[in-house]
Amino acid sequence: MAVGTDQKISLAALTAMVVGSMVGAGIFSLPRTFGGATGAFGALIAWGIAGTGMYALAHVFRVLAERKPELDAGIYAYARAGFGHYAGFLSAYGYWLVGCIADVSYWVLIKSTLGAFFPAFGDGNTVPAVLVSSIALWLFHFMILQGVKQATLINMVVTAAKIIPILVFIVIISVAFNLDQFAENFWGGNAVPEEPLFEQVRATMLVTVFVFIGIEGASVYSRHAQRRSDVGAATIIGFIGVTALMVLVTLLPYGVLDSAAIAGMRQPSMAGVLEAVVGPWGAVFVSIGLIVSVLGAYLAWSLICIEVPSRAAKSGDMPSFLGKENSNGVPSAALWLTNATIQLFLISTLFSEDAFTLMLKLTSAMVLIPYLLAAAYGFDVVRRGEDYAARPQERRRDLFLAGLATLYAAFMVYAGGMNFVLLSAVLYAPGTLLYVWARHERRMRVFSRPEWCIFLLAAIGCIVGVYGLLTGAITL
Repeated sequence: MAVGTDQKISLAALTAMVVGSMVGAGIFSLPRTFGGATGAFGALIAWGIAGTGMYALAHVFRVLAERKPELDAGIYAYARAGFGHYAGFLSAYGYWLVGCIADVSYWVLIKSTLGAFFPAFGDGNTVPAVLVSSIALWLFHFMILQGVKQATLINMVVTAAKIIPILVFIVIISVAFNLDQFAENFWGGNAVPEEPLFEQVRATMLVTVFVFIGIEGASVYSRHAQRRSDVGAATIIGFIGVTALMVLVTLLPYGVLDSAAIAGMRQPSMAGVLEAVVGPWGAVFVSIGLIVSVLGAYLAWSLICIEVPSRAAKSGDMPSFLGKENSNGVPSAALWLTNATIQLFLISTLFSEDAFTLMLKLTSAMVLIPYLLAAAYGFDVVRRGEDYAARPQERRRDLFLAGLATLYAAFMVYAGGMNFVLLSAVLYAPGTLLYVWARHERRMRVFSRPEWCIFLLAAIGCIVGVYGLLTGAITL
């Protein structure tokens, strides 16, 4: 890690890391995603559930950052402390894969955006699109090899730049907002399937998880914070600001267009909404903003992707080679493994009909296990009353929010559906080879008895998932 012990990250930089990793591809896709699934009322319920659950999760990260300062690798360290080495490995490995898949979704959406102007890129999953994405992937790779501190400074600048087009979109659509049109779309409109409200809301749940991924960005870099309290402050500030943006981007289009028109737009649908209101320049403006935004999110997630396996390697839960750094202090082995994995996922998008939606939902499903483990650990810490002697009045509030965060993460695993649980197992189970490698390196027993049970469940899920893919029961 290139940020040395004398080069601490400020509150502003930590907040930029949270905002930068949250505001990426997802926010630009919200109008169509919600417009084809539910009306404004269902969207309000979905954001109410997501906002409440994610606020509780953000609060857990804040509490753990302040009360467990020795756990300085964020989400992975919490799972390890609470549930043992193998659970910690699964959290680190899963979270690392989340970053890899999220980065793939960013390249797909960039090329899909450019596809509106250059048909060869299609929906981001054509051969030219994958080729150009691959070139850009390795250009970023060699830039990051020069040092991570420079990359964090670039991330701060990009984060500020990408908020501007979103704010312009909100202002213009607010001015054009028609209350009668909003009322027509309030209960669903023409495009929404005739399904119970619960099923309509459930259809949007993985999307709400996707756009909130990155809320823990500050905790991943907690060991570099100037003050430990800055980690919690950055998490809450980033959460409140980004949540407001996402709710407005979702709801305002219901007041300017019929839901069927919104649902029929290509991604990024925010560009289509603005174009319908102000003309072609609106699509160009949003498209430029999206590319800046996504590149910023890509950079933020690239930094997180190399930090997590590097820290896990130094803690003994991943092979030691992943902790090696180059002369610039960058975990180069972790970076090479990360970008090789992203390259493979990029190639796989050639075989998907809707690559962006697949990557979005798979990212969301994968991140739920690390979130659930962190929330459950936070609940256990508060339940035991650790470090509450000085401020005992906070314990009841923290216990309630940690319990709520745990229930929310568990509900989201259910809401995502069994197919994505099985697809997650297909990715989780083979990764255990890295854990076995790390344990043998240190001449330690691989699994305890409970860990054997966890591994067997993952292996069975992997086998069922592979069988589903081969037979067509699970489609990409």
